[in-house]
Amino acid sequence: MTIRELRALEKSDAKQGANYKRYYLVGSMEATLAAHDAGIRAGAAPSICLNGRRLEPAMAEGLYNTELKRNSDLYEADMPVQMVMGNALATVYPC
Repeated sequence: MTIRELRALEKSDAKQGANYKRYYLVGSMEATLAAHDAGIRAGAAPSICLNGRRLEPAMAEGLYNTELKRNSDLYEADMPVQMVMGNALATVYPC
C-alpha cells in the first residue's frame, strides 16, 4: 500500500478510517520486523536492533508519523508505507 492509499483509507470511513490506518500500520511494523529477522537469518547485516526493548502495537502510528514529518522532503505519495516503517524502525532502533 502506498502513502496515498493509506491516507485515502483513513478518510474513507468517518467512523473506522483511523482504526483501519492503525491496524494497517501495526501489521506493517510487524511484517517489517519479521522480514528483517528473516534477512538476518539468511546472512544480511542487521539494520534494526531492539536490544531488548519492546515494541508495542500502539507505537506503530507514532513511528510512522514521526518518520514522515522528519523526512517530509524524501517521501512521495506513491512510495510504500512499508518503506517508511522500515526507515522509522532503523532510525529509532539503530545498530
